[in-house]
Amino acid sequence: MKETSLCYIYRGDEMLLIHRTKKENDLNEGMWIGIGGHFEENESPEDCALREVREETGLTMTEYRYRGIVTFVSDRYEGEHMHLFTATKTEGTLAEDCAEGDLQWISKEHFAALPQWEGDKIFLDLLEQEAPFFSLKLEYEGDVLRKATLNGKPIR
Repeated sequence: MKETSLCYIYRGDEMLLIHRTKKENDLNEGMWIGIGGHFEENESPEDCALREVREETGLTMTEYRYRGIVTFVSDRYEGEHMHLFTATKTEGTLAEDCAEGDLQWISKEHFAALPQWEGDKIFLDLLEQEAPFFSLKLEYEGDVLRKATLNGKPIR
């Protein structure tokens, strides 16, 4: 299984998202997601999140929290452990260009109508509820979420 990080950066009622439109053969193509990517050798989840946010946005997270682990299982893609973070403070200037897509501050209300993975809606709801640290397993067939398990208990 690959190891990745994903971070949702908040500014008031907005989140910094990336509209995945630029990367070739991107399984997230067309989706709106948080900022993140793959671990490099010897990185901790925090190291990866900090590096990915800095590389993709130009920002340095100064207040952030490790919120949970999401395990993705798919009949189409390699399995993944995604380490999920939120940030409420950053330093620096937002990059004008990102190699993976377009960066944009989106209101939480508007985000619900944008293309996103069905499972993302589950963990974003957990983040909004201020759920304690969680383990979420999402099982996909193609692009369809077939099963979701939260802290070992089926929720779908």
